[in-house]
Amino acid sequence: MERITIRFKVNGEDAIVAVAPHWNLLRVLREELELTGAKEGCGAGECGACTVLVNGRAVNACLYPAVEADGAEVTTVEGLAGPGGELHPIQRAFVEKGAVQCGFCTPGMVLSAKALLDRVPLPSEEEIRTALAGNLCRCTGYAQIIEAVQAAAEELSR
Repeated sequence: MERITIRFKVNGEDAIVAVAPHWNLLRVLREELELTGAKEGCGAGECGACTVLVNGRAVNACLYPAVEADGAEVTTVEGLAGPGGELHPIQRAFVEKGAVQCGFCTPGMVLSAKALLDRVPLPSEEEIRTALAGNLCRCTGYAQIIEAVQAAAEELSR
């Protein structure tokens, strides 16, 4: 099968991958680059478990054509932690507010929150709910998730 070579940055590192034209970004991240933080949930862009950032915008990697990542900057949940594994303030807030249970949806939630906070440093609750509307959680209440994003916004804006 014909493959196309794409070059992009993932979590600040250069990546060069030969992809089949029908591959999605999630497959490249998980199977070719072994970055398994983004999860395959529904595989149809409904649950948000596969959310990653492409040029700072939250996208469903299960729907995003891998060839469209050529030349882009991609951030996965693995790219948020600081040197030495220090949690990003959003990740820390999720832990502190009890917004994590099974953790399957958490990477997508965290990256959707990051995309929001990069655009709107102090969002309203309504803006948070809208930004996370594409991310589903089956385990926990959304109240803790909203509180975590609010806490992270406060910390990041100091």
